[in-house]
Amino acid sequence: MERTVPTTGSEEIQLYMRTYYSLLRTTDEVQIQTLVETHLGVDSLLHAQARAETLDVPTMVYCSLRLPPCIRDVRLVVMGQSERVFARGGYADVERWQPVTAAARRRRSFFDGQETLAAYVASISDIDDLMPLLTAFQIEWNKVHRRLRGSRLLAELETCVAKEQPLDASQADLRVRLCEALGISADELRQLEAIWGDCFSALILQMGEQRKRMAVCLLAGSQVEYRKATQRWWENIENSASPALDERPIYFVSSNTHSVVNMLSGFALRREEELIHFLQEGGDLSLQSEYADIQARHVPSSRENFLYYVLKKYLATPHGRTAWQEREEEEAVCGIRHVDSRHVFDVSAQVIELRSLRPEWLDPRLHFPAVERIAQSEAIILNIDYPLGMGAYHILSQIAASVDAFRGVYILGKAATLNGRIGDVMIPNVIHDEHSRNTYLFNNCFTATHVSPHLVYGMGLDNQKAISVFGTFLQNRRYMDVFYREGYTDIEMEAGPYLSAIYEAMRPRRYPTDEVVNLYPIPFDIGIIHYASDTPFSKGQNLGTQHLSYFGMDPTYAATVAILRRILELECAR
Repeated sequence: MERTVPTTGSEEIQLYMRTYYSLLRTTDEVQIQTLVETHLGVDSLLHAQARAETLDVPTMVYCSLRLPPCIRDVRLVVMGQSERVFARGGYADVERWQPVTAAARRRRSFFDGQETLAAYVASISDIDDLMPLLTAFQIEWNKVHRRLRGSRLLAELETCVAKEQPLDASQADLRVRLCEALGISADELRQLEAIWGDCFSALILQMGEQRKRMAVCLLAGSQVEYRKATQRWWENIENSASPALDERPIYFVSSNTHSVVNMLSGFALRREEELIHFLQEGGDLSLQSEYADIQARHVPSSRENFLYYVLKKYLATPHGRTAWQEREEEEAVCGIRHVDSRHVFDVSAQVIELRSLRPEWLDPRLHFPAVERIAQSEAIILNIDYPLGMGAYHILSQIAASVDAFRGVYILGKAATLNGRIGDVMIPNVIHDEHSRNTYLFNNCFTATHVSPHLVYGMGLDNQKAISVFGTFLQNRRYMDVFYREGYTDIEMEAGPYLSAIYEAMRPRRYPTDEVVNLYPIPFDIGIIHYASDTPFSKGQNLGTQHLSYFGMDPTYAATVAILRRILELECAR
């Protein structure tokens, strides 16, 4: 079989990765500054203005969303797989430190309140994610420092911070001069304000006064430690689950913690009146108008998707505290149990007993003749919050070795698209994995016809070729061009590692490397669906500069409908 996979175009990326992995072998701290030169050499599409003297706002926004707010005070980032690894490295009490989170990246992290951040890593993909993030953030921070150092603007910002005075319309002149000093537009300044919130003035002041000098330290990097961490993660799920997962057939789903349970429990749909009252009291005119248009059928938007979105906002308010308890009680009635991760990486899970589902509570899009037969099923849905990169391989390998049998494996995740638009859905049947250098051929159980009827704002693209890359920053135009010429238009991080684990679940040896791997026939169902969240060939069109908001739920729920209908129909047919 002729291979049509890239063999050139990634030399700068490989050099960058070899550089930080070789440095991380030391027991001493590694200064981020030592990586700046190789980082610049990559010419990353996600850091398009890295060499410019002016601030790269999309990159700064992207990093700020994926690093905890305390990063402004962090000097040292310590990485480890478990609290035992941290204890052996001299950090015995990290879990007593302040827990910190990032808005757009799930990674268990703790801050000592002074200068040290402890970050849990589930696989080498966390390192491939963290190292460029920290380097890019430091590069952009120090641009601000160079442009504002010694400026009179700092004294004015200091006054604003002391008076707790925001940079509103009354500070129009200061805003204009700040934009000129940083070399950014007024719109870009508003983007930074939206991301940094009330800390905006203080953070700009801190950047102007202090040069950023961060360092990192990897306490353990062996495959054994990653396996140990994954085993502890799984033991927590096994101990919390009922019925026992090693006694029931499993439908494994990697997606998120909201879409599957929202559609199976019907909690939001039964509280439409309460949620709309909250919406009207909240004053969000755009959402109020959208709901009125939905009711009048002036727009094709989904009422169900809209209510799921409002529920998320409602549960985050003080008024939603009672609803949280009610939700847990009602989900328990229909066989849904949530399991939070503890002591290791941040991947929560949901164990769903199919025979306990209540057909009258299901999302209307899941109804079909004889759906009530689900009450006879012995199967379990195990839904996990999708991991990062090679963490997917470790997790699915552990689960495959621990459960009775798979009846299906379904992957729903974000991806960049080279031929579509943000909000489109891609369904691949060829996946090239950069980790194993394998090209996997498989029968995807989904086609566009399973998803498109439920899409409102995007379109379904099946028969696609996907590539699982090392990390978001580890891509440049030359690298992309090679793949695009070979027809790879769907770029993500988890499908390849998942297929490596699937290979081991159906073959008598470890997954190979640098081969075309034919996964036919497969003894269980496999479905992979990606929704487009980035268009890397269009400058700035990524989740760092666009907030998908309510409309971003459209492809997520369209794909979730396809996955859950597939599971329910297979089980009822049995």
